[in-house]
Amino acid sequence: MATRTRGILRWSWSILWKIALLWILLLLLTRFVPPPTSAFMLQSSYPVQQSWVAIDELPSYMPLAVVASEDQRFPNHFGVDFTAISNALEDYSDGEGLRGASTISQQTAKNLFLWPGRSLIRKGLEAGLAISLEAIWGKKRILEVYLNIAEFGKGIYGVEAASQHYFGRSARALTSNQAARLAVLLPNPQQRNPNRLSAHLFGRVQWIERQMRQLGDAHLNTILQ
Repeated sequence: MATRTRGILRWSWSILWKIALLWILLLLLTRFVPPPTSAFMLQSSYPVQQSWVAIDELPSYMPLAVVASEDQRFPNHFGVDFTAISNALEDYSDGEGLRGASTISQQTAKNLFLWPGRSLIRKGLEAGLAISLEAIWGKKRILEVYLNIAEFGKGIYGVEAASQHYFGRSARALTSNQAARLAVLLPNPQQRNPNRLSAHLFGRVQWIERQMRQLGDAHLNTILQ
């Protein structure tokens, strides 16, 4: 029995080691080569529109807008923002709704490799994958991939497709206000349109623009350097 157990353990370790090696090789490859698709695109029930654009070709306020809107502590955490999680749990215990505390790194991992939903299993995988992205890709690459695979509407993925669809121009020519309008779509992209914003969402756009001015280029440079 002991011999059989050792054999099973050796076999299991061999499989896990090979999976880990393949995972590292995949991340090293996509560190330099644009991912051809994502898990969310493959699961989309709508025709997919997506075009890759390098982050260095975008106006600086496009990445700044998503950082201001989604994850202002992005330069300071290592994939998982435990401060944001703690604050969300405190708000929940005070009777507020349970809000998400996913970082841009976690959202990138989820969109690229996982599936929609709020299960603890998926959240655990998301956190682990986010940490591995931080270790192998770094902040700039994570933000670049996020900007190119995030969903901005029904079947619309990435800022280039979104900019063409909503504003009739390349993301390279976006204005600061248009960048903020795209950023406001991210929590609920299939139900929002940057050209038809409610009063609440218009106020949110103004808030994002104020946060962009407050954070400034110095905040972004810590990510893009």
